[in-house]
Amino acid sequence: MATIKDVAALAGISYTTVSHVVNRTRPVSDEVRIKVEAAIKTLDYVPSAVARSLKAKTTATIGLLVPNNLNPYFAELARGIEDYCERNGYCVILCNSDDNPDKQRSYLRVLLEKRIDGLIVASAGGDSSLAQGLKGVRTPMVIVDRGLDGVDADLVRIDHEYGAYLATRHLLELGHRDIATISGPENTSVAQMRLAGYCRALKEAGVEVSPERMLASDFTSTGGYSAAAVLLESNPPSAIFAANDMIGIGVLRAAAERNIRVPSELSVIGFDDIQMSRYVYPSLTTVGQSILQLGEMAAEVLLRRIATPDLMTDQRIVTPSIVIRESTAPLAGVFAQCR
Repeated sequence: MATIKDVAALAGISYTTVSHVVNRTRPVSDEVRIKVEAAIKTLDYVPSAVARSLKAKTTATIGLLVPNNLNPYFAELARGIEDYCERNGYCVILCNSDDNPDKQRSYLRVLLEKRIDGLIVASAGGDSSLAQGLKGVRTPMVIVDRGLDGVDADLVRIDHEYGAYLATRHLLELGHRDIATISGPENTSVAQMRLAGYCRALKEAGVEVSPERMLASDFTSTGGYSAAAVLLESNPPSAIFAANDMIGIGVLRAAAERNIRVPSELSVIGFDDIQMSRYVYPSLTTVGQSILQLGEMAAEVLLRRIATPDLMTDQRIVTPSIVIRESTAPLAGVFAQCR
């Protein structure tokens, strides 16, 4: 591999001048710059990122820590972050913790050792040790989607409680009263907020909140499928609010296996509006906002924090909306099918 001294020798100038050309630390003549660029091209020279970062005191690198990149939500979020950073001259190092607190802490240490310019954390939401580890971090940081208690950082997230309220109210407006929910892990703030929105909508409508109609699972299709199998075994509800789209997709599968037609016999609504929800059958009615735009917003907030570290902490809460597709229908449709 060619070195900066090899480039200097081929160009017939000092390696300090080559450094000035590469790092743009001092003006040089067009003639010298052309010689250096030609030598770099001939030798296929790649400047040392480490050396450049030591001089510039910046790495133009962002760390992104996600809990599960198999979840399409985090894949789409990461894409939005990467797109915005790439347009603004930053690259992104993605670390997937697999919902494992030990891996979270390990990756956090690795990212900070690499002298990243900023950090975006999409937390699993129930790990107090991660919050403890982030409290002493001085690197500019943005928390996405799931707040961490005690961490003073910019926050970008969907209004989870209101989104769940909208989803449940949509089912109520269709005439449903026996509405079950499959929430996420009970120890996560996201699951708690979405469950609270579900309960608020039922209480406002004067509908009893039944513990038998509230099941918890993880935020996966497998979790949704298993929980739906319990709800649909006997005396199934007329509608299910799934706390994310992956759970909702699992519900659709469980219903299909039991010959329960969606939406004529069971209405299903999800949360997040991942791209996959458009292409399952029937397509999933859901609550959400553009995940790509949410990722871009998080990256925008972080780059602003890097540029102006003394700004007041920013908190952006995005209002979701209903995306009506094929998996919900009025309760009257159920009665018609039963005649």
